[in-house]
Amino acid sequence: MEEKKTYYVTTPIYYPSDNFHVGHCYTTCIADALARYKRLKGYDVFFLTGSDEHGQKIEERAKKAGVSPKEFVDPIIANAKDLWQSLNISYDKFIRTTDEEHVACVQKVVQKLYDQGDIYKGSYEGWYCTPCESFWTESQLVDGKCPDCGREVKLMKEDAYFLKLSKYQKAFEEYLESHRDLMQPESRYNEMVNNFLKPGLKDLCVSRSSVKWGIPVTFDKSQTVYVWVDALTNYISALGYLSDDDSLFKKYWPADLHLVGKEIFRFHTIIWPIILMALGLPLPKKVYGHGWLTIGGGKISKSKGNYKDPRLFIKDYGADTLRYFILSEVPFGSDGNFSEELMVERRNSDLANVLGNLVNRTIAMTNKYFGGEVSENVHPNDLDNEVIAYLNSLEAEVDEKMEALNLPSAIAGIFDRLKRLNKYIDETTPWILGKDENGKERLNDVLYTILEGIRMCTVALEAFIPETAERIFEDLKVTANGFEDFKFGTVKKYQVVSKAEILFTRIDEEALKAKLEKENEEKMPEHLPLIGIDDFNKIEMVVGEVKECRQHPKAERLLISKVDVGNGEIRQIVSGIADYYKPEEMPGKKVIVVLNLKPLKLKGEESMGMLLTSEYQDDKGHTCVELLESKLPSGSKIR
Repeated sequence: MEEKKTYYVTTPIYYPSDNFHVGHCYTTCIADALARYKRLKGYDVFFLTGSDEHGQKIEERAKKAGVSPKEFVDPIIANAKDLWQSLNISYDKFIRTTDEEHVACVQKVVQKLYDQGDIYKGSYEGWYCTPCESFWTESQLVDGKCPDCGREVKLMKEDAYFLKLSKYQKAFEEYLESHRDLMQPESRYNEMVNNFLKPGLKDLCVSRSSVKWGIPVTFDKSQTVYVWVDALTNYISALGYLSDDDSLFKKYWPADLHLVGKEIFRFHTIIWPIILMALGLPLPKKVYGHGWLTIGGGKISKSKGNYKDPRLFIKDYGADTLRYFILSEVPFGSDGNFSEELMVERRNSDLANVLGNLVNRTIAMTNKYFGGEVSENVHPNDLDNEVIAYLNSLEAEVDEKMEALNLPSAIAGIFDRLKRLNKYIDETTPWILGKDENGKERLNDVLYTILEGIRMCTVALEAFIPETAERIFEDLKVTANGFEDFKFGTVKKYQVVSKAEILFTRIDEEALKAKLEKENEEKMPEHLPLIGIDDFNKIEMVVGEVKECRQHPKAERLLISKVDVGNGEIRQIVSGIADYYKPEEMPGKKVIVVLNLKPLKLKGEESMGMLLTSEYQDDKGHTCVELLESKLPSGSKIR
């Protein structure tokens, strides 16, 4: 018996969050669809997901809650597993970085690298972002803040151990020359090469002495393993690497696909491959950095008031509606916009009208004219042959799109066939054929062609909307065998259910719109904590006039303005507004300036204040930023 091909797909292990939103579901739904599809194609699949439970931010949150870190994360992990179950996520293993086998593997990996001279002791000083668990150099900061999340950073200095990334840079660059597929899409490849490899890799800090909630370093108990080294190792620890039973590792490694968000792409495409090179292990075949799901063009968060637990959508519309929208609507690799209204619109137009209506009326006609039974179309005419050929071309098309990780196009190809079947009904007019006894033979052939088409499209849809696919197979009374029996004509006779339940009820879009508008009106605005007049009086604000402005030579998002703040004083102010203003637009603007901010250097340029701006969403949902302007003379005080 021929051994099955294997397929190993992973999501990142998620930071424990008690506020899951649809953005968290995006990566996992994509990975699940890929895993399900490969299983349908006969592959032996291993799909890994899990949770990243160590690090400073967990330690701090647990301390604030008055419990141990493990006690803090346990209920959150249960919540995550419940969400994945509600979305029908078919993972083969859920790994936790607190699992004993993972801890043992990480310790062995770090010890191995230390023993062979790839890890050495030193001291580290740099800017640390606690939410992102990331160190940055001063030149990498944007407006003095984390370039990934935009939050405050702290200057940290401590004894630590370092991995010799620089030692492997040349070998890694040579590897990339013949393995361009490692980093996908192409835009992210260019970003990694230009921003990180070409400037030269610096050795990586791989331990912390100031963080106790982590995996202890075996050769120095004062240190814990840096959380990113801990987290990345899950991809091999889950397979039993360096354990007594490494059979899964031998079977599935290297990974076929690491699926990650764009914000953590560099960890997976530079640090992780070099760790593997140092261990003498094969590198993953592909790392794909996808975009974000956004709302109104901005990130989803509770603080912005655009958060909603995905289980509320599942309760109202079903898991397959949410899965379908996520997988079909967002152009893969780019950011995509989510809205409840748009999701319902797609449910009504695609799932209810195209798919649900086709299944229900075909089963109804099969029962009405033939008592639920039709036989093989043995006399196809030219129209039938055209439709049959189009259906038979579906597998190759979907294969091509899925191989390219273009899930929206794969789904579009399936729905093109469903639309063609609906058109075929209009072309063959079964309701007219059913009135004429001489038309019964032709009507049998027509209904059989449609039923076989529905079956084939359902096989292909099973990876994306599994609950719905199962219901359709039950309605058709056929066994689901994946693509093994895909070709048109496989099922020789149909005996359908006497009455099919409606797959997708239509949602009243106007009623939904009114409901959402009411919810928005009832939302209480969130404010920062109240401050006293003494605190407010500490802020010195004046009107200033921009005299000159130029693009920052080292940062595309920054503009450098020379601002007259009164009494002939000119201040240089660096602002992150280049996405919204061109340098030539700035001179002459009367702006509001905060004068008494501590001076700081942004990418090497000194900034002596701040220009105040306002942020809002336009009618298309895009984030806009505008400077606060005034008609008052320069130097006028703002109180």
